[in-house]
Amino acid sequence: MIVKVQKEDFELSAACAEMATVNGAGALVTFVGTVRDYSDASDILSLEIEHYPGMTEKELERVSMQAANAYDILDSLIIHRYGLLHPQDNIVLVAVWSRHRAAAFDACRFLIDVLKTSAPFWKKEITPQGSRWVTDCPGCRAGSREGHSHSVPSAHPDQQLHSS
Repeated sequence: MIVKVQKEDFELSAACAEMATVNGAGALVTFVGTVRDYSDASDILSLEIEHYPGMTEKELERVSMQAANAYDILDSLIIHRYGLLHPQDNIVLVAVWSRHRAAAFDACRFLIDVLKTSAPFWKKEITPQGSRWVTDCPGCRAGSREGHSHSVPSAHPDQQLHSS
C-alpha cells in the first residue's frame, strides 16, 4: 500500500508502472479525479488545496489498510496533490490491484468515498467573483451521480474539512 501527497502532477500509466509487478493480480481498477471548471453555477479559475503534512499521510495510510482488511485486494496506490491547481489538472489517483475485478472495483470506490469524508484536505475555489472555501456536503459524501450545489455558506477553513 503506497500513499503519496505531492505538489507535482502525476501520469496514470507512469504512476501505476512505478508499482512493482503485483503477483497474482488479474484486475487493476483506477480512479482519477480532476479539477472541475464549474461549481455552484460559477466558473472555477483555480483551486487551492491545503493539507496537514504528516497527519494527511497517516490518514491515507489508515484508509488504505482499512480497504486491505475489508476487501480481497493485493495492493493499492493513492496519490493526492496539493497546492494551486487549474481546471482539468489531476487531483487524486486511486489504483487497486486484486485477483478479481469485483474486489478491485469495490475497494477503489470505498477508498475514494472515504477520502472525500475523512482525509484532512481543504479546498478553496477561486472564481471570477472571488474565492470561497469548499464546504462538505451530503452530495459530495455520497459520491452523487447527479449535479448538486453547495448550499452551506462559506465559513472559516477550520470548519471546512473536505477532500477532492
